[in-house]
Amino acid sequence: MSRFVLAVDQGTTGTTAVVVAEDGRIVGTAYQEVRASYPRPGWVEQDPEDLWRSCVDTAAQAVADAGVPRSAIAGLGITNQRETTVCWDRRTGEPVAPAIVWQDRRTAALARQLGSAGGEELIRSRSGLLPDAYFAGTKMRWLLDTVDGLRGRAEHGEVVFGTVDSWLVWRLTHGATVATDVTNASRTLLMDLRTLDWDDELLELVGVPRAALPDIRPSSCVFGETVPSTFGDLEVPIAGILGDQQAALFAQACFEPGQVKNTYGTGSFMLMNTGTTPFTGQHALLTTVAVGFVDEPAEYALEGSVLVTGSAVQWLRDELHVIDDAAETEGLATSVDSTGDVFFVPALAGLGAPYWDPYARGTIVGISRGTTGAHLARATLESIAFQSADVLGVLQAESGVEVTELRADGGAAANGWLMQFQADVIGIPVDVPESVQTTSLGSAYLAGLTTGVWSDRDELQRRRRTARRYEPAMSVDERASRLDRWHDAVDRSRGWARDEP
Repeated sequence: MSRFVLAVDQGTTGTTAVVVAEDGRIVGTAYQEVRASYPRPGWVEQDPEDLWRSCVDTAAQAVADAGVPRSAIAGLGITNQRETTVCWDRRTGEPVAPAIVWQDRRTAALARQLGSAGGEELIRSRSGLLPDAYFAGTKMRWLLDTVDGLRGRAEHGEVVFGTVDSWLVWRLTHGATVATDVTNASRTLLMDLRTLDWDDELLELVGVPRAALPDIRPSSCVFGETVPSTFGDLEVPIAGILGDQQAALFAQACFEPGQVKNTYGTGSFMLMNTGTTPFTGQHALLTTVAVGFVDEPAEYALEGSVLVTGSAVQWLRDELHVIDDAAETEGLATSVDSTGDVFFVPALAGLGAPYWDPYARGTIVGISRGTTGAHLARATLESIAFQSADVLGVLQAESGVEVTELRADGGAAANGWLMQFQADVIGIPVDVPESVQTTSLGSAYLAGLTTGVWSDRDELQRRRRTARRYEPAMSVDERASRLDRWHDAVDRSRGWARDEP
């Protein structure tokens, strides 16, 4: 009987589930949006129960869509929005607070405090990250400081702090497994990249008790079996977990050092495979675990994280009502010859790499009486490409590797105008695969390797096929001029916000 792998991708704006056949085809799929709330400027929260229910619902729908017997599902892979932080009661599974989303900036002042007096060097050298509100450790500390009685409960191990993957695993196994994988643990500020364990000095610096944290395991292993009472009537091994960007790197078959992918989602995340040695000495980039296998050295990546790209398009749709659907941006962009010298810096959640400025805010410059919604839509797409160009420039400078191809995926990779503009402003080809659902595929491939559906990574590499390749067509002078003008706009966005009293 043919075997299939089920994968659940719990993302920031929605949850996707796919069923993947042995030949690598996606034969079943389902999607459900998840809501976020914005209780104060810079705050972003989600209901952990919404995240859980969306996973259960989409998994059942994807299996039904595939029309395969449930007994043919060999394993479950999980991928997730990485730094989003959940805290729940270890015994009952009841969340003690809303999930604090990775985009949330409420801990900017705390992060700055952690970075003082040698803290930044300790964080960089041990975790590969930098003190920023982006990461899960600061969110854990904020909850410990603000929820009555939580610190005492945490010190006694009565609650669990975890990223979304560990929350889902707890629910899927009904508390039998309290674990995360190395890729998600590497996004907390609390794990030593080399030992792949929670680091006591980092725990003390950030102020998070070890007793409240899940176990860290390799990405490719059996975490436990789903309990039918919590996951429909499915009882399958949870056989692979990867943070969403590491899952995309895996699905894009970037298995060799120097290969680079960029995922265009709510934000955009560019990762370069650096092999089995964590890269050190970077300033604007992050070092992260790319994947971990049992009894093998961990593999690492350099990452540049852009916080707002696709969510800027959502802002055009939901708040400004410039568009009704994200797909309209391509037509609007081509309806005008240029932006009319309008630049949009979408620092709606601060700026990530290479600036790391939590006090930057969204800025539109160059507006005139003739500016239209089409100009703003085009400026929004251009901002996505400009931000990625900034990251690629730093990635090449700090790694010393000349990148010759960018593998692109995510929802916006379907926008042909954007992908061509991206190739133009980085000056190298952009390669888009047949399936841009790479986060889902990556976790499915990993779970399939663990359960023997696929034999090795060579087999997976042969399954990656290019759908379209975009060659740069912009002159060197025009590229430099556009980027200079973009950097002028970025300068005007920085340092705008202030800490709350």
